[in-house]
Amino acid sequence: MKIAVIGGGPGGYVAAIRAAQLGAEVTLIEKNKLGGTCLNVGCIPTKALLHSAGLLDEIRRGTEAGIIAEPKLDFSKTQEHKSKVVNRLVSGVGGLMKANKIKVIMGTASFVKTNLLQIVTEKDTLEEAFDKVIIASGSVPAAPPIPGASHKSCIDSTGALALKTVPESMVIIGGGVIGVELATAYASFGAKITIVEMMPEILPMMDGELTQLVRKNLERKGIKILTSTRVISVEDMGKQAGVKVETKNGQELIPGEKVLICIGRRPDTEALGLDKISIAAERGRIKVNEFMQTSCPDVYAVGDCASSIMLAHIASAQGELAAEHAMGHPGEYFEQTNPSCIYTEPEFASVGLTEEKAKEMNLEYIVGRFPLAANGKALIMNGGEGMIKIIANNKYKEVLGVHILGPRATDLIAEGALAIRLEATLDELITTIHAHPTLGEAVRETALAAEKRAIHAIN
Repeated sequence: MKIAVIGGGPGGYVAAIRAAQLGAEVTLIEKNKLGGTCLNVGCIPTKALLHSAGLLDEIRRGTEAGIIAEPKLDFSKTQEHKSKVVNRLVSGVGGLMKANKIKVIMGTASFVKTNLLQIVTEKDTLEEAFDKVIIASGSVPAAPPIPGASHKSCIDSTGALALKTVPESMVIIGGGVIGVELATAYASFGAKITIVEMMPEILPMMDGELTQLVRKNLERKGIKILTSTRVISVEDMGKQAGVKVETKNGQELIPGEKVLICIGRRPDTEALGLDKISIAAERGRIKVNEFMQTSCPDVYAVGDCASSIMLAHIASAQGELAAEHAMGHPGEYFEQTNPSCIYTEPEFASVGLTEEKAKEMNLEYIVGRFPLAANGKALIMNGGEGMIKIIANNKYKEVLGVHILGPRATDLIAEGALAIRLEATLDELITTIHAHPTLGEAVRETALAAEKRAIHAIN
């Protein structure tokens, strides 16, 4: 079985490895760099910057624990560290390709017909036939219809990750995950940050109660947040730009040395020649079935080019599923166990239903809440800032959603995802002994709180 994978990001390279493990002869075609957006200009470099920002903040708070220091930011070193991490991981993906005997072609692939691809490299153009094709072409930043958005001060997330110096001020258009994470990092580095969001609240897909706590934390860092605010235009102000906005109180001009535009991403499918094989798509997003199979049975699509949930771990899970189905090994995909992770300070993570969604579905549910101020490990790590919240079915006490704001939330959320995957009940969380002193034991306490029998908090 000859399989081609178009795109070497988390969806593509994982699909390639899984197909090779199952005995396929795999060719991976990547037009830029192995690792895709996530490794090169997305998840990994962003988290590297946030790690440096977090260290800076932690050292600043060191006096509380008896550590007296005056940290100094060397931003060039910060960027150097980020690049080292990225290069090591990208090199690691290359090593995995070799280890799994996957042929890698650096070039651009497009369909000639269903099982035939044209591949354009720097040196030549070739055509190659395959039994199956897995598209993992990813996404690109969406270009907003904002007058003046081409101003020299305007950057996208890729540009924000590559800045040589920390700007004095930055206006961020978009209060989603990317905007909030980069706001967190650059505020710690010393920039004056303003977030402009058209929706009534930032991070609209997350639990509303905990999102309010996140907003307060961001504002405590000096970040100004304007919600229910529409961007009218970007104005030239010489060395900087001005973002003209309309709020409920009227129009306002917000100056910024940099204007970061991050209002979402769109599927990167225009150059694939999908029209030549009549693949069903909507606004560039490829339509797939539960096995990631397109309207052409021999063609699959995974990750950002096919999913409305643009997350690396979703792409990887879909890549494995597509490879297995293509090789005759139908697997299973459980989207409800998909965690959302936001690297604010403290971290914010969520899996399953939010309380808002449970209400929308008219479910009968109960809620457990546990403040991390009552958890010893959290108290040591960040003064106990944060909370855990569990949504459970009222009748059977089955866990429906877990939401965590606190230290290591993005690691802790895996327990919530596993609980939902196994259809675990509150009692099963409660009767699982959690080590002490850990952050994890707060998950058990939250389950206890849902039944109004928390040990270390008032019910």
